[in-house]
Amino acid sequence: MPEAPLFALGLVLAWLAGVRVYLTVFGIGVAGALGWMHLPPALQVTQSPWVLGAAGLLALIEFFADKIPGVDSAWDLVHTLLRVPAGAFLAAAALSPDGHLGAGALATGAGVAFASHGLKAGTRALLNASPEPVTNWTASAGEDAATLGILALLIAHPLAAFALVLLLSLLVALALAWLWRRVRAVLRGRPPRRRVA
Repeated sequence: MPEAPLFALGLVLAWLAGVRVYLTVFGIGVAGALGWMHLPPALQVTQSPWVLGAAGLLALIEFFADKIPGVDSAWDLVHTLLRVPAGAFLAAAALSPDGHLGAGALATGAGVAFASHGLKAGTRALLNASPEPVTNWTASAGEDAATLGILALLIAHPLAAFALVLLLSLLVALALAWLWRRVRAVLRGRPPRRRVA
């Protein structure tokens, strides 16, 4: 793989780890094991039957845990300790031509995973304030579908997946800021301001 797609591969994997770490590890491992993608040497560990089995089982558990309001936020809180280092590893492993993980790549991957995890956790915390569970289930199913879709795009077109992740991050950040302003206005007892045309 040329350098630009490896850079895209590393950052997209780190971003996905911040959202669905187990599904990301399982997906990239399956892609490598089935020959859909040639993985860099340090990422080939994800092809191990042990890693695939553990990641697959944990992805299944996360699928159900993430659909329960309150449990999903607790799950996110606990997994902050896992998603960020996993994102750091995935990014550095993708960018390593010889299997050695560089400090700069680890830091970049950790930052990307932390940012995507923060967007996900912040959005879900605001959604949990809603008294009905439908928005929670919809958000969780959307994260599952987005992770699988972005992984598929990453395998076929790494640069397109990278561009999509940047766009999604921007859109989620803007939506989260808008939603936070509305919630804050309601908590203060003021209706949200409407713009006059």
